[in-house]
Amino acid sequence: MNQSTATAFQLCFRSLFQPGRGFAFPCSADGQVNLDELSEKARLNYLFARAVVGKDFARPAVELVAA
Repeated sequence: MNQSTATAFQLCFRSLFQPGRGFAFPCSADGQVNLDELSEKARLNYLFARAVVGKDFARPAVELVAA
């Protein structure tokens, strides 16, 4: 049996003050988020998270999405 597995990544912004909270957005392996593929709400959340890195969120990290 030949199974092909697609690899997916997400860019994660973790809260500095509330463990377990944050945002995650689909991205490429190098952390590029395609804004055109995000919903309006997700796009606004992404832009907000980027704006408050170091204040409310840690620097984002690329993570492999579990299949």
